[in-house]
Amino acid sequence: MNRCKILVLGLILMTVLNATAQIQNSKSEIEQITETVMDYIEGTAVGDPDRLKKAFHPDFKLYAVTDKDSLLIRSGKEYIAKVKKGEKTNRIGRIISIDYEKDAAIAKAEIVVPNWRIFTDYFLLVKYEGSWKIVQKSYTWREVPKNQEKK
Repeated sequence: MNRCKILVLGLILMTVLNATAQIQNSKSEIEQITETVMDYIEGTAVGDPDRLKKAFHPDFKLYAVTDKDSLLIRSGKEYIAKVKKGEKTNRIGRIISIDYEKDAAIAKAEIVVPNWRIFTDYFLLVKYEGSWKIVQKSYTWREVPKNQEKK
């Protein structure tokens, strides 16, 4: 009987240790969302349409307000098509914030195009089939301040 108890305790301990190791080895949701948003940021910066396809849901849309105060809606396919493979840009991007609950997330990023504009991007992401995808991007921009243009 004692051997049976020891065997059962040993099996329980192994199961708990294995589950703990799996949790520690898996990436956190924040890390996964960060990777998705960085696929967008770096994919546009280095000219890698495949990274954009990895980050975006195939039916994603982009939204912005035009200079004439109307809504601009573009398809993701149109956006990705304008990114030329291997054509690097001088865009500098960073993630400002991420918030998520279960399988829905929002992220905010800033993209600086030196001597031109600073874009603020807002992403809506969902997790399905095991990975996070950007399903919507809304953005706005402002001019780079004149005193920073020469840097």
